[in-house]
Amino acid sequence: MMIIRGIKMITLNVTYYCKPGKREEFIEALKRLEMRRNSRGEAGNIMYDYFVSLHDPNRLFLLEQWRDDIALTNHSGQPFFQKLGSLKETYVEETVIEKYYRD
Repeated sequence: MMIIRGIKMITLNVTYYCKPGKREEFIEALKRLEMRRNSRGEAGNIMYDYFVSLHDPNRLFLLEQWRDDIALTNHSGQPFFQKLGSLKETYVEETVIEKYYRD
């Protein structure tokens, strides 16, 4: 991940396209991992919330905001974040991440 110094607040729009019928299991696995609670507790986290699609039963959206690139980089090094990869292998077909900066 590229770190750009001086950038203020980063917003990530993360869309998980879950395997058919696996969204609820994925949500439960995220709860057991305490992704939301752990992420919200990190220095530099501003927002970390999941949203279920009303139109697609296999889609889960994550909106996260971080103070800067350093906070986001630190987040990706957390042990609970490292476990997310194996969850995605089990429950997710595709992950689309859109990254926005506010300077």
